[in-house]
Amino acid sequence: MKVLSFEIAPFVQKLREPCGKKNKMKKISILLGIVTLTAINSCAERVIVNREVESKNDGKMLLGTQTLDQFRKEPFKIWFDEEYNRYQIDQTSLTELKKEKLNSYSLVVFVGSWCEDSHREFPRLIKILDALKYNTDKMQIIAVNRKKESPAGEEGLYNITRVPTIIVKKYGKEIGRITEMPESGYLERDLLNILKKDNSGLFK
Repeated sequence: MKVLSFEIAPFVQKLREPCGKKNKMKKISILLGIVTLTAINSCAERVIVNREVESKNDGKMLLGTQTLDQFRKEPFKIWFDEEYNRYQIDQTSLTELKKEKLNSYSLVVFVGSWCEDSHREFPRLIKILDALKYNTDKMQIIAVNRKKESPAGEEGLYNITRVPTIIVKKYGKEIGRITEMPESGYLERDLLNILKKDNSGLFK
């Protein structure tokens, strides 16, 4: 940051000097470019992915933005693999879901690696997405602590009070969410209901 601020000063001084309109406009453009770069650098924070922390009561805990592979590593893979392998997907709902083109939607998933509901529902969600061949690059996974907090504060943007929370979005707008557990008892059925209620079907 300091290097950029030092570079701006000479251009500010130059602007004060008499010059032709063309040269002055050129200097203004250069100055604006430098200011823009400075703003970008100062605002862009480095996102730490796959952060693990040690908790006194919960042992190793995930916190913040996570990749799916993180849940296939010890100690998280123990509960993830168990529920993933055990869960039986409702095939009728799955068939209907395939017609709804889930890949045209993005997902934001808040989980707690310490949370029993997350241990149950998150592996089930991933099994459903795998069966649908969903592009998981369109899914953001955010792990929170017991206070439902993440390092970057995403929980505030989405008003997260319980986990897991699965948010379905289209064109950047939330169209529905599943909180803690599905109302129907099956994630695939709740997902189907959300997509069917989406009135942006014209653009699918």
